[in-house]
Amino acid sequence: MKTYTCDVVIVGAGPAGSMAAKFCALGGMDTILLEKKAEIGAPLRCAEGVSKAWLDECGIEADPTWIRADMKGAIIKSVKGTTYQLDESKAGNEVGYVLERHLFDKALAKDAANAGAKIMMRTSCTGVIREDGKLVGIKAKSMGEEIEIRAKVIVGADGYESQVGRWAGIDTTLKLSDIDSCIQYRMCNIDITPDYCEFVIGSCAPGGYIWVFPKGEKVANVGIGVAGQLCNKGADAKYYLDKWIAEDPRFKNGQILEIMGGFVSTCPGLDSAVDDNIILVGDAARIIDPITGGGICHACRTGMYAGKVLSECNKTGDFSKKALQPYEKMWRDRMEDKLFRNWMAKEKLATLDDDTIDELLRLISTADIKNVTVYNLLKAIKDKFPKVVEGFEDLI
Repeated sequence: MKTYTCDVVIVGAGPAGSMAAKFCALGGMDTILLEKKAEIGAPLRCAEGVSKAWLDECGIEADPTWIRADMKGAIIKSVKGTTYQLDESKAGNEVGYVLERHLFDKALAKDAANAGAKIMMRTSCTGVIREDGKLVGIKAKSMGEEIEIRAKVIVGADGYESQVGRWAGIDTTLKLSDIDSCIQYRMCNIDITPDYCEFVIGSCAPGGYIWVFPKGEKVANVGIGVAGQLCNKGADAKYYLDKWIAEDPRFKNGQILEIMGGFVSTCPGLDSAVDDNIILVGDAARIIDPITGGGICHACRTGMYAGKVLSECNKTGDFSKKALQPYEKMWRDRMEDKLFRNWMAKEKLATLDDDTIDELLRLISTADIKNVTVYNLLKAIKDKFPKVVEGFEDLI
């Protein structure tokens, strides 16, 4: 069996994996990055919307190559018809871009390669290797050939379906209530506002929301996420999305160019994303915004943090769970409170009826909120609707 050796092997070339590979390589580590598919970034499994706020933080320069549309703001709607519109004057750089995600992912992988990482395509991890109880690498199949990759440390960047963490003994189990089922159409010939993202909340999308992310020329990603246990009479995400589209006259001439589906975790992260000789990043670590399902910025941040921490560990040769704790501290200090707060808000919002949601939107549309974030919206809601924030008031 062909065997490769390296300092770090990274499973998955999405944003988390590519960022980890880049910073490991920049830190002087012999780095191998695996991608099981034939093309990085495809097939699409993303709504492709990101804020602008975190790009500088991760050292990513906005590039017109992968920016499909530059949004002026967002529109939030209730099923009862109340609309709340915000733009950069209120939301600042929380307003963002709609990407060409496959080009974005390729750009990050190219940065990793330029930093010195070796990328192996059509290479899927099939298991981990232990010797005397210690993780020493992975088993993989590369272009149909069984191989081994021996490494000092493994990075699991294999997304929602992550198996690497589970194989290594990390509990990545999700509760049913922390899983949303999603489906998205790329539609053309639709009459939408071209420079505002749209979000619709309420009974049209139980436990989730509908989104419309414009991509120019009357084209948009139109999708939905729902909590399966809240759907009525066996209805699924496709049923709710098709029903909503059929009832909105803006889509009467619309045609579907592409369909994608999948699941997203909506929990506030794992209890531990590290163990001896392994570290999990991005969706594999369940580090994703529970209220929006957005995970690109979290993936890039955690990948960067992992790469920096592993580069320091490589200087001593110690990749124990204790040595990897700086990674845990970095991502938790930066994101954990927000993830937990948004998870609690997600849980509460799922219990509200359409009339209450409509009232909430009316409230925030008249409130004097200078900087619109989930945190500031919850602050505005707290006084009038204390039950919505019950149990996590101390985080607001």
